[in-house]
Amino acid sequence: MSIEVKEFPQISPDDSPKPPWLKIRLNQNQNYRDIKNLMTENDLHTVCEEAQCPNIGECWNRGTATFMILGDICTRSCGFCAVKTGRPQMLDKEEPKRVVDAAVKMGLSHVVVTSVNRDEREDGGAPVFADTIRRLHEAMPDCTVEVLIPDFKGNWEALQTVIDAEPDILNHNLETVERIYRKVRPQAKYPRSLELLYRAKEEGMRTKSGIMVGIGEETREVVRLMQDLRDMQVDIMTIGQYLQPDKSHLPVDRYVHPDEFDYYEEIGLRMGFKVVESGPLVRSSYHADEAATGVLN
Repeated sequence: MSIEVKEFPQISPDDSPKPPWLKIRLNQNQNYRDIKNLMTENDLHTVCEEAQCPNIGECWNRGTATFMILGDICTRSCGFCAVKTGRPQMLDKEEPKRVVDAAVKMGLSHVVVTSVNRDEREDGGAPVFADTIRRLHEAMPDCTVEVLIPDFKGNWEALQTVIDAEPDILNHNLETVERIYRKVRPQAKYPRSLELLYRAKEEGMRTKSGIMVGIGEETREVVRLMQDLRDMQVDIMTIGQYLQPDKSHLPVDRYVHPDEFDYYEEIGLRMGFKVVESGPLVRSSYHADEAATGVLN
């Protein structure tokens, strides 16, 4: 299909304070406090906290959270991510059970589980993903399960281990365009991530992927990436604004105007994605339950 690549206002963070569409007031209602206490009591981690998600207030207030398994220390050093990098501890075999216990107490109808990278393990921690998925299905048969997985360094047996556990949605984020992959994701490979999504689709998975913008990409490159994902028959795509966790991470290149996010959503739906979530504060798991209904029903 022919797509017109449009020009949009360029808002440099050097010349402008954070625009109003990125300013959030954190409100903490009882649901928020209950989830925080639940995670602490069950010794669980969430990507909401570890990755400094700007939507934590909204999501926790509405009683949802994204579980992060395999510990809270990542073996990779992506230039955008707030999760700690280092040498992880041994795997916690009781972690899946605690995730299920928490999900049951929260009364979730759609559970999202992600993880750090565990590159020191040949299987990347895939059996823990599979155990978590199976336990969730057994304990909550009416609940759908979405997993946001790493690339397992191209270990396709590890990927198959996750697929065989039958998650309802399999998500793997590209994060950024191919040209700046080495800078943004030094231990990842753009073609490898695309292959993972292709293999998952070949196994009948409903697939999902996401990126952030404002980290040095160009509009035409985002359009090309979107087409790459459609070539892999990805069902759901998310697009959100990159925000620098601290000065040690990659700087924000630009604040992306809401009109540009609307443009990506429009052309994504024209390309054939079943669901496109595109907006300044969109993240992979933001309103994941609502996005899931677009492919599960």
